[in-house]
Amino acid sequence: MTCWYEGSLAAFDTETTGVDVENDRIVSAAVVVQDSAGARVRTTRWLVNPGIPVPEQATEIHGLTDRHLQLNGRWPAPVMEELARELAELCASGRPLVVMNAPFDLTLLDRELRRHRASSLGGYLRNHPLCVLDPRVLDKHLDRYRKGRRTLSDLCEHYGVELSGAHDAAADARASLDVIRAIGRRYAARLERLSPAELHSLQAVWHAAQARGLQAWFARSGTEEAVDPAWPLRPELPAAA
Repeated sequence: MTCWYEGSLAAFDTETTGVDVENDRIVSAAVVVQDSAGARVRTTRWLVNPGIPVPEQATEIHGLTDRHLQLNGRWPAPVMEELARELAELCASGRPLVVMNAPFDLTLLDRELRRHRASSLGGYLRNHPLCVLDPRVLDKHLDRYRKGRRTLSDLCEHYGVELSGAHDAAADARASLDVIRAIGRRYAARLERLSPAELHSLQAVWHAAQARGLQAWFARSGTEEAVDPAWPLRPELPAAA
């Protein structure tokens, strides 16, 4: 029987106007699908005119300028609809979804759906819940004492995965998928008996523990930044009174 990390996987990634999931916007997105390890990948890309200015700091990272997006990007509403339907179809097919730092990309998509479609990611998924594999959470749990950063670039270097064109949504999605397969192979003795659904549930627990540890470290260092323990999707903030 084929282990999950050698089987069918999909990956999702976005590029954005910033790092605030409640207020920033998606400017590009990609879904990469691979039926088995080593098989040809199928890539779908979206380019979005977010309707707000793209900060220079964001453009410096992903290279997408206001002018380029205004000329070539589509309006957000239909794109968010297509993205949500694509993820819903993947979930309905039982294909695990690889998302690096899932609470960022999935929460941002959820907020864009609320903003432009008066809906939510959960509304599109209905009876087919997410089954997410997050390279960041898995790596931090399986190799918790390794020092250094754990960005996608760092994980690619650590696991020997090629990343060409970093901060392009399609390139990052493909690299995330390859990293997940590499993690599965390296830690096969600990992972091969777990199903993706079981791993999804475990990652929620592991991420919460990782968040508590980071929050404690911030407290010791005098940093007031809050760390959200929710995974893979942050709950909607309550409306202001």
